[in-house]
Amino acid sequence: MHITGSHSSFLLRRASRSTTSRLHSSISAKSPPPPSSPSPSPSPVASQFRSHTAASAAFRTVRSRWSHGVDWRSPASLSSQIRTAASPVLDRFHRNLSTIASEHAFSGILTGLPKPGGGEFGKFYSSPALNDPRIDKLPYSIRILLESAIRNCDNFQVTKEDVEKIIDWEKTAPKQVEIPFKPARVLLQDFTGVPAVVDLACMRDAINNLGGDSDKINPLVPVDLVVDHSVQVDVTRSENAVKANMELEFQRNKERFAFLKWGSKAFQNMLVVPPGSGIVHQVNLEYLGRVVFNNDGMLYPDSVVGTDSHTTMIDGLGVAGWGVGGIEAEAAMLGQPMSMVLPGVVGFKLSGKLRDGVTATDLVLTVTQMLRKHGVVGKFVEFHGDGVGKISLADRATIANMSPEYGATMGFFPVDHVTLQYLKLTGRSDDTVAMIEAYLRANNMFVDYNEPQQERVYSSYLELNLSEVEPCISGPKRPHDRVPLKEMKADWHSCLDNKVGFKGFAVPKEAQDKVAKFDFHGQPAELRHGSVVIAAITSCTNTSNPSVMLGAGLVAKKACELGLQVKPWVKTSLAPGSGVVTKYLLQSGLQKYLNEQGFDIVGYGCTTCIGNSGDLDESVASAISDNDIIASAVLSGNRNFEGRVHALTRANYLASPPLVVAYALAGTVDIDFEKEPIGVGKDGKNVYLRDIWPSSEEIAEAVQSSVLPDMFKSTYKSITEGNPMWNDLNVPEAKLYSWDENSTYIHQPPYFTNMTMDPPGAHGVKDAYCLLNFGDSITTDHISPAGSIHKDSPAAKFLLDRGVDRKDFNSYGSRRGNDEIMARGTFANIRIVNKLLKGEVGPQTVHIPTGEKLSVFDAASRYKAAGQDTIVLAGAEYGSGSSRDWAAKGPMLLGVKAVIAKSFERIHRSNLVGMGIIPLCFKAGEDADTLQLTGHERYTIDLPNNINEIRPGQDVTVKTDSGKSFTCTARFDTEVELAYFNHGGILPYVIRQLAAQK
Repeated sequence: MHITGSHSSFLLRRASRSTTSRLHSSISAKSPPPPSSPSPSPSPVASQFRSHTAASAAFRTVRSRWSHGVDWRSPASLSSQIRTAASPVLDRFHRNLSTIASEHAFSGILTGLPKPGGGEFGKFYSSPALNDPRIDKLPYSIRILLESAIRNCDNFQVTKEDVEKIIDWEKTAPKQVEIPFKPARVLLQDFTGVPAVVDLACMRDAINNLGGDSDKINPLVPVDLVVDHSVQVDVTRSENAVKANMELEFQRNKERFAFLKWGSKAFQNMLVVPPGSGIVHQVNLEYLGRVVFNNDGMLYPDSVVGTDSHTTMIDGLGVAGWGVGGIEAEAAMLGQPMSMVLPGVVGFKLSGKLRDGVTATDLVLTVTQMLRKHGVVGKFVEFHGDGVGKISLADRATIANMSPEYGATMGFFPVDHVTLQYLKLTGRSDDTVAMIEAYLRANNMFVDYNEPQQERVYSSYLELNLSEVEPCISGPKRPHDRVPLKEMKADWHSCLDNKVGFKGFAVPKEAQDKVAKFDFHGQPAELRHGSVVIAAITSCTNTSNPSVMLGAGLVAKKACELGLQVKPWVKTSLAPGSGVVTKYLLQSGLQKYLNEQGFDIVGYGCTTCIGNSGDLDESVASAISDNDIIASAVLSGNRNFEGRVHALTRANYLASPPLVVAYALAGTVDIDFEKEPIGVGKDGKNVYLRDIWPSSEEIAEAVQSSVLPDMFKSTYKSITEGNPMWNDLNVPEAKLYSWDENSTYIHQPPYFTNMTMDPPGAHGVKDAYCLLNFGDSITTDHISPAGSIHKDSPAAKFLLDRGVDRKDFNSYGSRRGNDEIMARGTFANIRIVNKLLKGEVGPQTVHIPTGEKLSVFDAASRYKAAGQDTIVLAGAEYGSGSSRDWAAKGPMLLGVKAVIAKSFERIHRSNLVGMGIIPLCFKAGEDADTLQLTGHERYTIDLPNNINEIRPGQDVTVKTDSGKSFTCTARFDTEVELAYFNHGGILPYVIRQLAAQK
């Protein structure tokens, strides 16, 4: 497996070696010459390099064919194999192999870290020992990339040139140079983890079919999978809600859970945290995050990539982490270093202190809006300044969690004393915390706000005085559309007036005061536009934060004491991120007041924010549908895209947990909390928000007395012990999975059917039809929804045809292990807007040859049956939202060969390449509308068939059968992505390399 890691990383030659990568591409597609063949003449590519560099580069270009099974620790063995196909360049080079292969490039700075009482914690690669003043100016987030490059530098996987690029970050980052990065671990949740394990199981089969060793498919780095996305809010307002919802969770997902449990046994180095333990990000923050690894005496910073966009929550702990697609994560598991563009870093200075009554949610929504306006896509954001030391670790995690919403790869808080205090609070041992502090100080990665701060260089700068933050919420359809609380009523009315869009519903004036009266279990009830029907304190963004959770409890308590009560038809829920939340809410005595207001605990995991909000009461649903009411949900999550939270809530607002309780009490978002009462108290007097809002001192006192270290220790001591339902799952011990063709949850995907060792090569597109024509901000929720399966959808028909009752449909997210359903669920969002339908909303399209209106799946199936390729036209920010690999897998299975957009979200663009789909960008100032493209044309993309003739970011001509021609930019951003494209995707590439090993 060590060889696997070395070999599979080889192809990561950065753009600075573009010629070398192209040489590899041409060689790797051919068989090596037999020993008797005359040696080829020196490569003209190699002649461009000086002596040693030339030999290194040329050696790497042929390494993929002759490195399989090589013992890299034996230079003699290595040399003899290279001579088999040696060119004069390689012949000169092999004489240097002994030195290069046996010595680490930076062995001279390997340093011991002494313990205060004698002995040492371990050894580490000391960047201060390089004595390079440029390092002292580097952002802390870049220093983590530098440490990884130094530690992994062997001049094969990672070169000294890569290290130099990072050290010279100030000059190289603007040039968009490519570097390799090896994360310390990989994090999965079950929605994305199930398809990842399906892919790994399928890859084992594929390697077997190619004559290779299936055991080579095993994670090489620690992989933690937390089962947290499957619980739904079926039962609410009940002391039995947790147990009832978990029983339903197991009934629906028993097959998926058994498959994951099989994976935990079949694959090495994989930990599966059972259902009911908490949400992946909070478990990561409180338990899984190491901050500093001590791996057999080698010390290095913790870093993680995860298959959930909000993996960034761990950045609040000083751990570098961000979301990637499942296919990227799988490659990282198998030892493939990640190829990434060295990012710019936005320095975000915080000063001052939050005012009384202002929450962390208010802060993060303000930060999100500022950064979204500044433009941070593809960049790191690093928070610094005295104000950072005045916000809690939980507040930092809340800000870091929302990185995808402001568009950054990472929102990073370097480790300081606040971090160390949190580590102790959450049960990390004193020795561990001492080791973490000693290492980070020794390697200049620790921030001490008690000492003078050395000025660091950033790509751009922002500043926020915390005292200027005011209470706010965000919505009704996007997380970065912040609305100050005092302006909410006016903003709501403008949304009713505005044309349909992100801030509009186009409700006629005469219909804005409509009242829908209905009977709710014998009680008279009524809904208006803006009525709150879902109020959810959700797990992801806020429940790592005791201040806002206890704040919500205090609001509930004060409301109960004044005689206010949430209306029974509002679906209320509380889904903590970990069991610790329950412990401190009980310790504080506030949970009983939350229960009285309907916020009983419903489960531990991701619920409303992912679309697992469960059904509304039939009477409420009918009142909304029959009267076309713009109903509202208010949730303390991070995503409020249209159609995501619930099909019947068209207005969705993000708010702090205390405000979720307040809006539930008010029953509407159409309220000015400063001027209008929330309700009438038991004494007949009006009650205003200020009457039930706790002071900062009250909240701080509750946190101090209720959040205790023993709560974390006891919660996580038993986290891997499971629960009776999980432990009762019986799974086979086999290393290869036995696929059940009748399963509607787990199905063998067709990605590797008829795969051979020869890569398919690059390809353009000829006479393709436009499957869909989109505007701006098409999210991964539009492309591959995670929520409920609509009763009239192709996926529903597929399930009904196989005897699955509608009540057992479950969600798209839970069925991601079945490609048949996910292909039918692609572009199946009920709120999707396709220009081919001329304003009609819904998951349908026009089959261009016949003019028929069909479901997207049915239209795509017709095109495929006729042997006709398809493309997708799109606007700006295509693929924003969750890092959902099915948003790339689904289009590939539908036969989409290219997406032409104004701009792409970072992860989604990478995932398209990873599935062999061509991402093209219109030139600046152009889009489908300015080019007068209707989508009824046929499109030919003039991309060379020879991978050697394609360059990252090159211009590509697109022609239509209407005579129009325009130029796009090919968004293959690195040489690595070109290599993946040449192989038909990242996973076929990895399979071919592993299968070739002997």
